Amino acid sequence: MIKKFWPILGFIFILFIFFWQFFFKGLLPIASDTIVGLYHPYRDIYSKDYPNGIPFKNFLITDPVRQQYPWKKLSIDSIKKIELPLWNQYSFSGTPNLANFQSGVFYPLNIIFLLPYSFSWSLFIVLEPLLAGIFMYLFLKNLKLVNLASFFGGFVFAFSSFFVTWLEWGNILHTALWLPLILLSLDKLRKSRIWIFVLIFSLSSSFFAGHLQAFFYSFLVSLFYFLFRYFEKKELRFLFLFSVSSALSFLLILPQLLPTIKFIGLSARSSDLLIWQQEGWFIPWQHLLQILIPDFFGNPSTLNYWGVWNYGELSIYIGIVPLIFVLYSVLGRKEKEVIFFAIILVLAFVFSLPTFFAKIPYQLDIPFLSTSQPTRLIYLIDFSLAVLAGFGLNKFIKSNSYKNILVSLLVLGGFFALIIFLLLLNTFSLNTSNLEVAKRNFVFPFAIFIVTSILLLLKIKTNKSLTYLLLSGLVIITIFDLFRFSWKFNTFSKQEYLFPKTQTTSYLEKNIGNFRIATTDPRIYPPNFSIIDEISSVEGYDPLFLKSYAEFISAINRNKPNINPPFGFNRIVRIENLNPRFLNLLGVKYILSFSDLTSLGYERVFQEGQTKIFENKNVIPKVFIAKKILSAKDKQQVINMMFENSFEPRTEVVVQDLTNLEIKGKGEVQVKSYNSNKVEVSIQTSSEEFMVLTDIFYPTWKAKLQNGKELKIYQSDYLFRGVVVPPGKNVITFYNALL
Repeated sequence: MIKKFWPILGFIFILFIFFWQFFFKGLLPIASDTIVGLYHPYRDIYSKDYPNGIPFKNFLITDPVRQQYPWKKLSIDSIKKIELPLWNQYSFSGTPNLANFQSGVFYPLNIIFLLPYSFSWSLFIVLEPLLAGIFMYLFLKNLKLVNLASFFGGFVFAFSSFFVTWLEWGNILHTALWLPLILLSLDKLRKSRIWIFVLIFSLSSSFFAGHLQAFFYSFLVSLFYFLFRYFEKKELRFLFLFSVSSALSFLLILPQLLPTIKFIGLSARSSDLLIWQQEGWFIPWQHLLQILIPDFFGNPSTLNYWGVWNYGELSIYIGIVPLIFVLYSVLGRKEKEVIFFAIILVLAFVFSLPTFFAKIPYQLDIPFLSTSQPTRLIYLIDFSLAVLAGFGLNKFIKSNSYKNILVSLLVLGGFFALIIFLLLLNTFSLNTSNLEVAKRNFVFPFAIFIVTSILLLLKIKTNKSLTYLLLSGLVIITIFDLFRFSWKFNTFSKQEYLFPKTQTTSYLEKNIGNFRIATTDPRIYPPNFSIIDEISSVEGYDPLFLKSYAEFISAINRNKPNINPPFGFNRIVRIENLNPRFLNLLGVKYILSFSDLTSLGYERVFQEGQTKIFENKNVIPKVFIAKKILSAKDKQQVINMMFENSFEPRTEVVVQDLTNLEIKGKGEVQVKSYNSNKVEVSIQTSSEEFMVLTDIFYPTWKAKLQNGKELKIYQSDYLFRGVVVPPGKNVITFYNALL
């Protein structure tokens, strides 16, 4: 039994070693050290002992604590209340949550979040390399590779650069890890229709995990693999089963797909169309050096990265030993599967490097593709390399001819020799510090290559009794190589650093009510942190945010009614102009700042360390009855009228497509109950009136009276919700729907 399942047990054992700091020291695989090391007010509570902030390991991996961790927590908290987490009231003054896709609301493995959240999140991360490795092992084993080669390919995939650099995000790798199981299901489907259920589950799970681009790549490879297998024998039964499973999977994912499509259509995602022309959008040619020397350009964790843009987006590395076996797999006689994945590898390189073909989707502005960064194709590069490495080791184990392994060593050795020559001559014209970084980081992979070459040559010369000992040595070298690579980049942090309670956040929680906050510095309570404390903010950080919101905030920051793109937010929306008129309308009650804002009319009410809280005494109530309606023909006229000096946002409202409504602007109104998916407002008027709720307008929001009669919601003051209210005493319910 143990002999049969040793690869699975081996993966579990390896995971315990890799995550030993979590299992044995209680450190979490998330960069919580950046919370207390970079951001206030968290830095303030440690300022006595650490005046410059607690030391943190890697500034590049702050996104998980700024996006994925808060989004998932918001979603899980709602699910535990038996509610769909449709809306996030805490970012961007309110924004779709389920539809943002990355929250992964329907992902089946969310079941583990029944446990305490921070512990569940850590298990969520641990599962990524475990499942990826096991699924790849099963896929390669089904392709008739021996156990050791299948295990080798699975490990290489699970700890390749793509998995290493995106490990702590959660959603990206949970999307990617299903690909080998999808391909295994396709192979098995030819012989047993029971695998249709595995195929549907793995396809839909990959989609629901929460990264649309990674799923798109997975689906493309799956489709090509199906066609590859179908044209081998052209079995109509196989075609039928694949069509049925694809159709059922499509129906299954509609509750997530349709809201996301709606959100994308209303977002500012496609506004900055020239971003693809920036350096680093494609993999720069020089960064192919990272295939051999992952830290040739330094590493953000050691604060010496000098390469283009983002280390995590450009890193391609599977280890030196696997790379040798990749070369070996494509030399000489090749299995048809090797040819297939070699083609996938070449295509992934062609469309991720700045080639003529790679630029076509951006020049033609093809939807979705034109806003997707092609460096994420490293996922398919690493996947294909892992498959080829497994085939290479399998071929080496079974072969009695070693000519091609010598050729592989000579090819790789030639590249190392070329790099040595270029470094000695400083052909790259590097400054002294960068040159030293490149030279220093060259040593380790080159040493791995030398040791590997010796072991391979010994294997050729030695008797069969030592073969598996030497092969095991190669696997151990690979494990050491990739563990070192990952441990250097990733962070394990103390539980106490993960959003600790501060006096500042406690004050806001106690006093904020249904109002919002803003900050004057990106180092203070950055966007999405407020989700953890359930505090609404005008700021947000997400690839998807409403175009109307981007236009409105841009106009505020420009201090003129200019709503034209580009907006320049780069996914992070913040208010930089503290114009009281618009802060009042946005419901900003508190402003967090390092500097004094009393000269602007704001009152300082609290301070913790460097972080000061200022109260806006003139904030407009969450809901009010308009005394005057200003009619506009289009959104440009709306913003123009709102910027006029005569406009009084406390009593007036600008609305499109609403005319001939006579109002008195009198009555009593108050919020009766308030949560993310439902707002109840009680109102009493003697005549027909127009009521404004200063929450973000979005098409999925509906309104109705207590008798069930639906009310039309008008987009008011560019961003907000307004309804025409009949006379009398009424309760108006605003509720959010899936579509």
